[in-house]
Amino acid sequence: MPVSRRLLATALVATATLGLAACGPDNSPDQSAKGTTAPTAVATASATSPAAAPATKGAAPTTAPGATAPAGSASDEPEGFCTHVPLPAGQKWIYPVKGTSTTTLTYRDTKDACGVNDVSFEPVGADRTAAFAPTAKGHLSSVMAAPKDVDLAGVVKHINECLTSPHSEKGSYPCSAGDYKVAVDASGKVTELWERAHS
Repeated sequence: MPVSRRLLATALVATATLGLAACGPDNSPDQSAKGTTAPTAVATASATSPAAAPATKGAAPTTAPGATAPAGSASDEPEGFCTHVPLPAGQKWIYPVKGTSTTTLTYRDTKDACGVNDVSFEPVGADRTAAFAPTAKGHLSSVMAAPKDVDLAGVVKHINECLTSPHSEKGSYPCSAGDYKVAVDASGKVTELWERAHS
């Protein structure tokens, strides 16, 4: 009897071993489908889980409209704010120059340049002229006071004072480094000027 129990035990162990060997990897459709489902679910879950969020916190911040990539980025673009927001039709940024009077604006066109806090404007090309419309008006700007509406004589006086003493900081409306936005009507006359405030 002990011999038959040993034989039976040996037979059971051998059968179990063969059965386990038969349950190994198989290329049948059932086995491959079952074998890939769990790992895929785990990979998907880990990719969308909150634990994955800290990895994105170190990513480079997005750049505001009109700005370039931040310092230290892999981009070869210049740093800072390099492009101005598009203006409505009939408006442009200009740089007034000597010769401006209450009848004529003498100016140079500008091109965008990169600035730290905002886009900068650099005068380019030859001096140009445009007549003022009789109803032209101006708006002085300051970082120390609210914008101030002035008549044509007031804005021309301010422009000429700043051309004479560019670093003048008298009063609440110091010189603006020469940046003005102008509106021009269909006949080419200047109808409005906005000084750009600088800190």
